[in-house]
Order: sequence, then structure tokens, then C-alpha cells
Amino acid sequence: MKGLFPIYLSELIAKSPIVPYIRQSDFAIRKPWNSPERRLLDYLLVYIQEGECLFRVDGTEYALKSGDTCLIQPGSLTDLEGVSNTITPFAHFDLFYNPERENSFPTRAGQTDLSSYSHLLQPRLNDLQGIHIPVRLKPKQPIALRDKVLEMVECWQHRDTIMQLRAQSLATEILLIVLEDHTDLTKAEQAAPQPLNWITSFFSFNLSEPITVPEMARRANLSPSRFSAKFKEEFGIPPHQYVRDLRIRHARELLETSDIRIDEIAAYCGFADIHHFSKAFKQAVGLAPGAYRKDPLR
Repeated sequence: MKGLFPIYLSELIAKSPIVPYIRQSDFAIRKPWNSPERRLLDYLLVYIQEGECLFRVDGTEYALKSGDTCLIQPGSLTDLEGVSNTITPFAHFDLFYNPERENSFPTRAGQTDLSSYSHLLQPRLNDLQGIHIPVRLKPKQPIALRDKVLEMVECWQHRDTIMQLRAQSLATEILLIVLEDHTDLTKAEQAAPQPLNWITSFFSFNLSEPITVPEMARRANLSPSRFSAKFKEEFGIPPHQYVRDLRIRHARELLETSDIRIDEIAAYCGFADIHHFSKAFKQAVGLAPGAYRKDPLR
């Protein structure tokens, strides 16, 4: 997740939508217990309904008591212990869609090397720009969070479709509560790169206006160089070439289907003047605009 450029939640969602997928959930009722060290592929949410637990997550110890809720994120090294009789409703789940999610699993005791399963490893929320969620959650409304967690676990016990959908829906609601309680998403996402799915509509509605890479980069909250690289990755060509091709395509349509003067077509399609238009059109199509209008099939 970490690299040269910061990753934002909106950018991740554009590639991997949030579609919670609960793979294991139960009301664990146990005498003192221990789950030896392992590393997680997915998210683990645990509510301490009764008793006391000691969780070690990435080298930090958390003494948990009745009423505490914790969220352990993928990739974390965990050693979980119930130091008394406990009731700990829990859920192992994915947050972000992975087409191979049904092949993933709650890791087993002693399983710390996940290199063979890297394609199943979920992105971590805490690796995203502007987000830090503690292991021991600090809910603003702990009773509301508790009730949703318990309802989610209860719904998942039923195997019919409606209850399963309800469980997944509650997982989404829980995620929203956690993010709102621990993250100023409004501030974080103000600086977040925006998905580029708006770009084609924007080009179409503003084709007659000057369209520059710096302007597009600003709208996408990216540097010009990063925007150009991201645009080419998504559309296969640089942004200036995409705009030029769109203008030429629109000009061809107008030449084929209307009697609009060529200088007006040049203006409608965003060219600086008729000479610039004629040069660009001939370079792209092989014919001058006037010749193309007379014989577009040549």
C-alpha cells in the first residue's frame, strides 16, 4: 500500500469497492483460552461481551475488558488470549472487494508467513492517507456500536439470503461508524485524488474551451505529472492526445452531418483558429477538412 504517492480511501474504492464479505462469525463462549501468534489476511472485529482478554497486536499489548471493541487489520501479527471465562462475539471479514475472496480464510495458529497468499491480503485502512484507527476502538456511542456488532453476528448465524445480506449491510454500517469516530474523512478526502470517471463527460461538455493538463490535475487533486501517468494508465494514451482525438472525432461528425462553416467547426471543437484546425485534422485524418466534407469515405 505504501509507496511514492499517498493512497486515499476514494482512490482505493475506485479500484476495489467496499463490499463487506463476512467469512466467519460467531458468539465465542470460552473458558480461559489462547490463540497463538499468527498474521491476518483479513479484518478481525472482536467485542468483549464478558470477561477479560489480553491481545498482542504488532508487539503492543491491549488489556481488554467487558464493553471493549477492537479491530485488528490485515497483515497484523496477533497473539490473542482470554485470561478469564469470556464471551467474545467476533467476525473475520473482507472490506474491499477481491474476486478471489472465497479462496481466503482466517489464518491458523503459527501461520505468520503470508507470502504465498499476498493476492488475498486485504488493504489496510491505516495505510491510507489521513486514516488511523486504533486497535482498541474509541466509539463516541459505544452502545450503538455494540448493538450493531451483536446484530451482525446474530444475522450471520442464519444461512438464508436475506439475513446474510443484512449481516453484510451491518458490516458496512459498522465501518462507517468506525471511520466517523476515528477519522476526519472530510478533511482527509478534500486533498484526495478523485477517480477519473468524470473526465470524459467533462471533456465533452467543455470541448470548445481550452483544456490543459494542469487544470485537469487540479480538478483531480494530483500533480500534473501524476495526473498524466494515472490518465495514461486508465485510458491508454496521454491526456493531450485523448483531447485531440476527441476534438477530431467531433469535427468529423460535424463535417459529415452538417453544413456548419469550417471556421465555426474549428471553434466548436476547441481549436485556436482554422489554420490550427486544418493542420491537426489533416495530420490525423489524411485529408483537409474541406476535402473530407466532400468525400468522407475516401
